[in-house]
Amino acid sequence: MPTIKPLVIVISSFLFVSLVPQPAQTGKVSLFPISACDYGAPMSLPPSQIIAALAAIVGPAHLISQPQQMGPYLNEPRKRFHQPALAVVLPGAVAEVQAIARYANANGVALIPQGGNTGLVGAQVPLSGHEVIISLARLNGVRNIDVAAGTMTVEAGLILEEAHKAAEAEGAMFPLWIASQGSARIGGVLSSNAGGVNVLAYGNARELCMGVEAVLADGRLYNGLTSLKKDNTGYDLKDLLVGAEGTLGIITAATLKIFVQPEDYETALVSLTSPDAALTLFQAMRERTGARLNAFELIPWIGLDIQLRHKMLDADPTADTSPWYGLIEVSRMKGGPTGTLQAALETAFEQEWITNAVLAESLADRTHMWAFREQMSECQSREGASIKHDVSVPIANVPALIAEGIKAVEHLVPGIRAVPFGHMGDGNIHFNFSQPVGADPKTFRAGADPIHTAIYEIVLKLGGSVSAEHGIGQLKTELLKQVKDPVALEMMHAIKQALDPNNILNPGKMLT
Repeated sequence: MPTIKPLVIVISSFLFVSLVPQPAQTGKVSLFPISACDYGAPMSLPPSQIIAALAAIVGPAHLISQPQQMGPYLNEPRKRFHQPALAVVLPGAVAEVQAIARYANANGVALIPQGGNTGLVGAQVPLSGHEVIISLARLNGVRNIDVAAGTMTVEAGLILEEAHKAAEAEGAMFPLWIASQGSARIGGVLSSNAGGVNVLAYGNARELCMGVEAVLADGRLYNGLTSLKKDNTGYDLKDLLVGAEGTLGIITAATLKIFVQPEDYETALVSLTSPDAALTLFQAMRERTGARLNAFELIPWIGLDIQLRHKMLDADPTADTSPWYGLIEVSRMKGGPTGTLQAALETAFEQEWITNAVLAESLADRTHMWAFREQMSECQSREGASIKHDVSVPIANVPALIAEGIKAVEHLVPGIRAVPFGHMGDGNIHFNFSQPVGADPKTFRAGADPIHTAIYEIVLKLGGSVSAEHGIGQLKTELLKQVKDPVALEMMHAIKQALDPNNILNPGKMLT
């Protein structure tokens, strides 16, 4: 297992934490300043000339060059990254995306593809301050919905929630739900290979995508839109582009899987004594409900306490005070039996896997329960600073991850408050820590290095991943170099070199 060594990087007076390998001969922590020339080819033209050329492609009304107007495209959710952009360009047609790419490739202009700017690792915002953001917001059409084939073809700028509505209008369902679905766009969802709460039943973004259309770095158009379930004619090229964070191509459209809508859902919040009990219950639920088990989310009591104290919930959705809670949801298809979840929970009571439970009796109850889960990330900001990790381990190792992680970090920072929660059903835990009560937020954040190191070393020991669903972006590039198989990294660099030899697309993100 590689040893992870921490490093604090300061950029423009804002502090964020990354992890990089240190020279073996010293073992010391040293600063690694990032300069504008470290990533991508230097611009060979003056900014004014670049802006004029791009405006000629999309029209002046669809190019933003004034810094005070770029805020929505620069201000990412966690406020970690604070670099400006040379400009924001908003093409309205695929041909315009191609023209922008051709111009950028010929003139050494770095492009950052951006969807809804909801990413959490900085893939969609500038690193050097000299890049052009290419927003796909205007490419937001629904090209085709084929319920019989179980597919819908949509453009990259379509907001995820609008994709849900488009499918539902045809009596179908696109089952990828994430907290930011009201602003996240399909291109970004695919480029980051988003997960969400339904991965257990339907898979992540990659598994829900059948094909993509994408503009390559030199402006060529890859037309990989397909609705074929079987196509054994070579490499699956869409899987290079899905999850590539805009480093290999600019996704402009995608064919997605859609499903028959369930007639109803059965939802419950159960009281659990420990993550071990949650694992036992999850295995039992999977045996009894099979593919109808949509979600199994694990939530600690502290999350409920924070939300109630800050009035984020108007009432307690749980049955009683418990160290842990499980949010379980089972779908019921048309003509299917009712009461499946209740019957399974009765067995769980008998086996003492749960101590209490409350079943949703209405849509309002279900919405209330899900609000409790979906506000887990937001609620931590009400308690001051927090240090966050998006990690995954094999499902059977989730209890060990939580137990070992809490023990290690509480030893490092007495009084720290662990807030691990997330997708028990697929092993993805958001292992977060809130500052001790009364602590200084800046001091707490400045001590993040050993906390990151402790958690990531436990994750790797347990056979896990240091990025489960948020990606690499600019936050975890050096960490990736430490933990990724060297041959895999060589292959990734070779693919990047083959498709983007001039390093035009999102330079410095994912690979450095």
